[in-house]
Amino acid sequence: MQAEPTARRTLKVPEALPTEQQVKDSPLKKFTSVFRKKTAIQEIVREPTSGGIVFRLTHDQKDVEILLIQDSKGRWTIPKGHIEPGETAKMTARREIEEETGLRNFSVLSWLGKIHFKYRRTDKLVLMTTQIYLVQSLDAREMPTGEKWMRGIRWFSFNDALNAIEYEDIEKLMLIAKKKIRAGDY
Repeated sequence: MQAEPTARRTLKVPEALPTEQQVKDSPLKKFTSVFRKKTAIQEIVREPTSGGIVFRLTHDQKDVEILLIQDSKGRWTIPKGHIEPGETAKMTARREIEEETGLRNFSVLSWLGKIHFKYRRTDKLVLMTTQIYLVQSLDAREMPTGEKWMRGIRWFSFNDALNAIEYEDIEKLMLIAKKKIRAGDY
């Protein structure tokens, strides 16, 4: 008895890609990116910002704690924000710390450095420069209160803050800050 010949399987090739309207009307539209393209960068925007590494000494004065905020995406960082017209970077650091932490009793001590980063906002390339200051909380009893958009705000031991911080450049400035604090050089 002879085996019947097996049927050849052929792959069907679509005659054409779907039209843009077919993709829009398709229930699978969120899973396809046939017509999705990144828009070309139309503009380069510079955004100057400023903020601070806020610290306090522990009750026994032997260690340092750092205040971090958790942004809306869950990343731990320092309080910072855009420099408004007529403000200096130092003025902005003070304003942003007050707004984002609720602290009032602190001193902006010295400039630590600046960090640069870039990101894309639709058709713009945003070049951000952030001036960072060393800031001392002067009242250990003053409780920080975050803004509504934040996921969290809290004091960390210095080592825990280093582990929690999301940005390498800020981490480096935190190390410089600790060296200055230990040396009393602020």
